[in-house]
Amino acid sequence: MQKRHVLRAGLFAAAALALPGLTLAQDFPPKKPVTMMVGFAPGGAADAAARLIAKKLSDNIGQTVVVENKAGAGGNIAHQLTANGPSDGSQLLFGSIGPLTIAPHMMKVGYDPFKDLAPISGGVYFPNMLVVSAQSGIKTLADFIAAARKSPGNVTFASTGSGSASHLTGELFAQRIGAEMTHVPYKGGAPAMQDLLANRFTGYFAAPPTALPHVETGKVIPLATTGLTRPAYMPNIPTVAEAGLPGFEALNWYAFVASAKTPATILDRWNAEVVKVLKDPEVQAALAKHGLTPHPTSRAGLTDFMTKESAKWGAIVKERKITNE
Repeated sequence: MQKRHVLRAGLFAAAALALPGLTLAQDFPPKKPVTMMVGFAPGGAADAAARLIAKKLSDNIGQTVVVENKAGAGGNIAHQLTANGPSDGSQLLFGSIGPLTIAPHMMKVGYDPFKDLAPISGGVYFPNMLVVSAQSGIKTLADFIAAARKSPGNVTFASTGSGSASHLTGELFAQRIGAEMTHVPYKGGAPAMQDLLANRFTGYFAAPPTALPHVETGKVIPLATTGLTRPAYMPNIPTVAEAGLPGFEALNWYAFVASAKTPATILDRWNAEVVKVLKDPEVQAALAKHGLTPHPTSRAGLTDFMTKESAKWGAIVKERKITNE
């Protein structure tokens, strides 16, 4: 009997050594505060969503989750910092469409989104909204298109940075209307909106959380949204497809990733926690007020989604000969 106990203990110890995930799973939640990196300045869509989700995660796991904004290079700085960052589950990245599926086709970014970053779950998605200053004199999408065709290059559009969703949406739009527009990159949605209010450029494919407050005050005019259907919170604003460019679709999205060195057991735990938050009715209602739709996925599901998006936008980058210059 004693020999059997010793044998069982030895087999269990060997199994634990062979499967380190059995012990690593106990390291969740992290013993220190968690940092949720955001690659854009405070005040934009990513920041609004991240803070809502971080607060609920903190409540659920009993550990502080702090949002840290690392703006610059269209969000690529935050993505590289995360790729090279802690692998103990204490650093998450609220990654975005640009650095994850667009920028790697345009420039050397210092990380491979599919090798150096590990998927956790989808985050949120939303259509962009083409808006102009009320001072611009432009009232409809047809007016905007006519201005771009009349003076190629003189119509300018802002973005949250080279390689961002708002940048590529503008490039896709220019391709579809057959007229060149001049790109003006910013380091986030909030600073771009401030300059639009001052009428310093023609238009901006803005995220709803950034644009809607100013639409309500009448300081900016919404011309169209970039999804195939009208969002429930913007039923009176036509889609680009409805307003003259059939089939036009360009969604913006954010997703949760971490360093690829993070153990799978910890990534799986984070997936469960993030999905739980995104399915919470209170969180969904709060995100809806910002025009954001939750996008919870499995880890494999996020990989599949990113692969398709990378192929789509990579083709646009190649066709339009887009660089980070």
